[in-house]
Amino acid sequence: MYKFVFRHLFVKLDAEWVHRRAIDWLEFWGRFGLTRQVAARIVHRGEPTFTWPLPRPNFDSAPAGTKFRTYGPLGLAAGMDKEARAIAMWDALGFGFMEIGTITPLPQPGNDRPRLWRIPQQRALRNAMGFNNEGARAAARRLRRWRAEYGERIIIGANIGKNKVTPPEKAPADYRKVTRVLAALVDFLVINVSSPNTPGLRDLQAVSSLLPIVKAVQRELESQGLSELPVFVKIAPDLVDEDIAAVAQLTMDEGLTGVVATNTTIKHDLGAGGMSGEPLRNRALEVVKLLREHLSPEKTIIGVGGITTPEDARAMLAAGANLIEGFSAFIYEGPAWPAHLNRELTHS
Repeated sequence: MYKFVFRHLFVKLDAEWVHRRAIDWLEFWGRFGLTRQVAARIVHRGEPTFTWPLPRPNFDSAPAGTKFRTYGPLGLAAGMDKEARAIAMWDALGFGFMEIGTITPLPQPGNDRPRLWRIPQQRALRNAMGFNNEGARAAARRLRRWRAEYGERIIIGANIGKNKVTPPEKAPADYRKVTRVLAALVDFLVINVSSPNTPGLRDLQAVSSLLPIVKAVQRELESQGLSELPVFVKIAPDLVDEDIAAVAQLTMDEGLTGVVATNTTIKHDLGAGGMSGEPLRNRALEVVKLLREHLSPEKTIIGVGGITTPEDARAMLAAGANLIEGFSAFIYEGPAWPAHLNRELTHS
């Protein structure tokens, strides 16, 4: 039914308008326990059986040695829920975890519209959003509400970035500000220096620019007594292999938890913005394989890019990812997709 409606209605409507209405709908119905239960039954979410591989210093109150379990290794990628509005429904639909954001210190409107396009023939999306969000304090208010209701039961990560008006030399201060506001409310942080839609942001992937940002985030975590909070860096698929290896070495040297690979690609001829979805799959796999070659086994890789089928997911995990995320496939496959994929991965 969803695919029929998508093909005959959604594709005829503005992509961002549909996206915003979907988040509105998910946020509203997520407020009610009965609708969450009904949604979980409809998609056959099942019970949590997957062992979460990362520490949860903020929320894990279980006895030492107890392993937290969730629905599977598939989580929601950043970009879908920029402002932590639909946390409850992402859980009801069977995502094993979710990454909100990108969140910046101050609110910002993002780039001019149109800035989100579907590419159905390639099962892809193109976006030039530009970190549109309500800012760190608004996200924190919502996260406090969710934590008051759900506590540690839901795993939430925050993807953090700098404001567009912040010059590159002051970027570390922006990342530290977001960390200060959100760190105590989430299970992990993702330093986003790889979006193509904020001018100059991808230049911060160079180790010489990335290192001060990492240090700023770590100093803030130390000041809050949260040094054990997992921290990732998210990289672009368009980096050359040598630069990917350099980021992996920085991850090792600075004690980061791991890498999220990958963000969207600008290697297309469709106009502004980055492309996600199936066209990204092969390069994302290559990047994950390369990272795994350069990272020690205890480092975590979250694989993102073109994952739709259980075979796609298993290929990403076989390439070296410990966890995986999706966004574009959720748009094309519909609300039953995350629960289905996590069932396939945890019961096969």
